[in-house]
Amino acid sequence: MTYLEPQLGEIPAPVAQATTKPFWEGCAERRLLFLRCASCGYALHPPAVACSHCGGRQLAWEQSGGRGTVYSWTRIWRPQTPAFVVPYVAVIVELDEGWSLVSNLIGCDSDEAAIGMRVEVDFHAIAGGAVLPYFRPLAGRSP
Repeated sequence: MTYLEPQLGEIPAPVAQATTKPFWEGCAERRLLFLRCASCGYALHPPAVACSHCGGRQLAWEQSGGRGTVYSWTRIWRPQTPAFVVPYVAVIVELDEGWSLVSNLIGCDSDEAAIGMRVEVDFHAIAGGAVLPYFRPLAGRSP
């Protein structure tokens, strides 16, 4: 068993593009943001210039409550660069507002990762100053 913690090494930092800049600025402020389509109400991520559900272009940023459920996960033993400490657990989290985000699980043993686990966002800075959204199990959760 390995206790999962945020990456502390010089891992690759995200590169903000025009469509993703508000997301990364929100992370720097410890706010998890996503886009919602004003035409159909669809919550979308990753950020785009048009709704992937209806094609609408009236998109607005909203703040997520930061809670969700692990949809899928995998334990990583062969990292993309040697800067990553292994193992780490990559997760797809379905946020309560109806959108999904790929991230890492922290705050528990790697053997505790499970589909259906309730989690909440926990922001951590990496080398270079970027702030990443990680997810940890909700306090008081059922095993």
